[in-house]
Amino acid sequence: MSITRRSFCQSIVGAAVAGFAASRLKAAEEAKRNFPPGRYVDVHTHIGTIPADKTEPLTASDLLRWMDGNDIAQAWVLPLVSPEAYPNPVSTEYVLAETQPYRDRLIPFCVIDPRNSFYGGKNLAGQIKRYVDAGAKGFGEHKVGLPLADPRNLAVYEACQSVGIPILIHIDEVRNTDEPGLPALKNVLSSFPKVNVVGHGPGTWASISGDANDLGGYPKGGVKPGGALDALLDEFPNFYLDLSAGSGANAISRDPKFGREFIIRHKDRIMFGTDYLTVGQPIPQQEVLRGLDLPEDVQHVVFRDNARRLVGLI
Repeated sequence: MSITRRSFCQSIVGAAVAGFAASRLKAAEEAKRNFPPGRYVDVHTHIGTIPADKTEPLTASDLLRWMDGNDIAQAWVLPLVSPEAYPNPVSTEYVLAETQPYRDRLIPFCVIDPRNSFYGGKNLAGQIKRYVDAGAKGFGEHKVGLPLADPRNLAVYEACQSVGIPILIHIDEVRNTDEPGLPALKNVLSSFPKVNVVGHGPGTWASISGDANDLGGYPKGGVKPGGALDALLDEFPNFYLDLSAGSGANAISRDPKFGREFIIRHKDRIMFGTDYLTVGQPIPQQEVLRGLDLPEDVQHVVFRDNARRLVGLI
């Protein structure tokens, strides 16, 4: 079938006009949402924590000042209630109250330790729903000293699926434990396909490499293909990753070439995060990501869009 030069030119111009119109529409939609200025949405921050060498907690105002200085528009704020999670607990009620005046920027999550006997069975989903009604957008940081596949943990995943919120899970050799290859996490993703699970922590990020056998450390050196993370991301659309903390930064920076390709390959399921919890804390994520020279479209989704989409802001 032949095509005239005129028809060809018209088709090219039409496509260009359509592309321009779509771009303008997207820009208009983003402007209409009126998000706070900033290049990043941080999916992992805390307030109220008091490290061993500090005497004052990080306040919501402290967090906002730090965000302003680091080009961060919004942040998920995660409570910590399990004794294995942090030396001093930070309740969901505290996070909800402290973030209340700043909900355009600070996005509260909720968390319940599943060993709490008051929240067995339907009571667990009911309490999570009450937290959601009060403004919580997700569950976490889930950082409990149980196996990932413990029945009490399974009740948490089921409750989050029932309520319809994502869950951010810390995995290492003490909290939400699993085996090399992450078979328990695979079963969670398969058994609860309607809950979006955000992986975080040494056990999660060590599994970027095909030779991962220590789920509690920060392995160095080149990443070997065939890691559990690639396999899980390929198989399960409800699996996401949080780049925060030393574990996330180490996984990407230990082998920058692999790290860059990994982020590009899974750009729709990876999210910027820091695990910021104390004034003056060094944060490597931005420097690591700048060094990767990611394509602009990848930056958009990894730095902010994926996080907003997961909690229903876009």
